Amino acid sequence: MRLFRILGQKQFGKLPSGERLQRIKNSPNYKNGAFQNLSHTPDLTDGATYFSVSKDFFFGKHERRFPERLIPSVKTNLHSIPKHENVLVWFGHSSYFMQIEGKRILVDPVLSGNASPFSFTTKAFNGSDVYKSEDLPEIDYLFLTHDHYDHLDNRTLVKLKSKVKTVICALGTGAHLEYWGYERSKLIEMDWHENSHLDPGFSVHSVPARHFSGRGFKRNQTLWSSFVLKTPKLQIFIGGDSGYDSHFAEIGNTFGGFDLAILENGQYNKNWKHIHLMPDEILQAAKDLQAKRLFPVHSSKFALGTHAWDEPLEKIIENNKKEMLNLVTPMIGEKVELQNPNQVFSEWWKQIN
Repeated sequence: MRLFRILGQKQFGKLPSGERLQRIKNSPNYKNGAFQNLSHTPDLTDGATYFSVSKDFFFGKHERRFPERLIPSVKTNLHSIPKHENVLVWFGHSSYFMQIEGKRILVDPVLSGNASPFSFTTKAFNGSDVYKSEDLPEIDYLFLTHDHYDHLDNRTLVKLKSKVKTVICALGTGAHLEYWGYERSKLIEMDWHENSHLDPGFSVHSVPARHFSGRGFKRNQTLWSSFVLKTPKLQIFIGGDSGYDSHFAEIGNTFGGFDLAILENGQYNKNWKHIHLMPDEILQAAKDLQAKRLFPVHSSKFALGTHAWDEPLEKIIENNKKEMLNLVTPMIGEKVELQNPNQVFSEWWKQIN
């Protein structure tokens, strides 16, 4: 009984029902009572078990999962960015703000200090949580890639509710948002390969990712997605969590390349390599997408994997010496100029080693 009371708390969200559930059941990506990936995607790699993985995660010797000192940052005032500036500001992990042609865009905001239903677990690294919901201006488009706690945060979204004009999310995720008080009229829920016109010059396409979903015991009742954002001057790949597969090349060929690809780079492990990009795969995924610039995210704020906290950045820099892709590696809060491919970034993570 106590467990049911815990799972009934608001932060766990709500499973789809009614018309939303019927739409899900009609989706070509929903089979046998759950959403499916395009390719066979086991949760764990052959030979790994939930017991062995859990034992290693909690009791294995993994050095430097947490930074020894404060994560460095700058605090850009998001309210005062001139309307003509096309910029991106990263909040750590997979949360970031963009302003493009005067439109303000927010992706997967987790600004409550932890990535868990409970405030005492999965805490943000010291210094990484400098932005709060109060620091954000009015948001034209809020993108939500899937419903995991490190991407869909109840506390942040409730605080932002009055500031958000339109939510663009994966199919089924709207059930959580309505449960938290969002009006259905504000929600654009998308199945893979659907598109929506937003404003003159702005449109969005939902495209496949290779991952999973769920906030409780029942998994894959909502979809996980990436998005293609088309603006008057830029085409951006907003990547959700995804293991490597042929879908990256298919998306690159379909949309003819991207000015910027935002891909996950962190919280990987060989035991769950099918659902997260490994360090030797992210650059290939960016090449498949035909990306002019690559922004690696999903690191530097939470320890959800077993690697050293700075390993994702160290490895992508090292691996890129061969590929020579244009990497975007800002510190938290630093302005990224979206139309300046020559912008140079410091290796800020080396300041605290």
